[in-house]
Amino acid sequence: MKSSFLKTILVFSFFIIYTGGLAQVTEIIVPDSTAKIDNRLKFGMGFGLSFVGGTNIGLSPNLIYQLSDKFNIGVGVQGNYTAIKDLKQTTTLGANLFTEYRPLKRLTTLIEFAELHVSEKTETPTEVKESFWESVLFIGAGLNITDKIALGAKYNLLYKEDESVYTSPIIPFVNITF
Repeated sequence: MKSSFLKTILVFSFFIIYTGGLAQVTEIIVPDSTAKIDNRLKFGMGFGLSFVGGTNIGLSPNLIYQLSDKFNIGVGVQGNYTAIKDLKQTTTLGANLFTEYRPLKRLTTLIEFAELHVSEKTETPTEVKESFWESVLFIGAGLNITDKIALGAKYNLLYKEDESVYTSPIIPFVNITF
């Protein structure tokens, strides 16, 4: 517990330093007006849906702030439900912080930190319920299909095979920005 908390603080500090060093803010002012327009704030949504080997439904709405043409930062919430009939049900709820960098128009790279609350119910001869917190640190890359849709994969640097809620350290993603 103590090392998990320290690890979380260390990762969060790295995230703040990383994004703070990249910050480049510009302001748009409408001529003949004191009103400021800030169109750098966008709403995004990540989602997942699978019925292979069970049911998996995930949603992750987020707010994205465009620091420059190449850098974005964001915060979000996420929820995921996974069920394997008559065997196991898992629900995760959490929050995440992320930064995105677009070195090319069609390529987005990302760093994402999430803290997830996991509730599991396993149906064996007896029902077993478990609840715990899991920290996740992803690095990833995606192909920008359009200016608003990205497809890619991210790798969990904190993944531990026997302890993670995820079945693999590599997670595909689809992100849509409005």
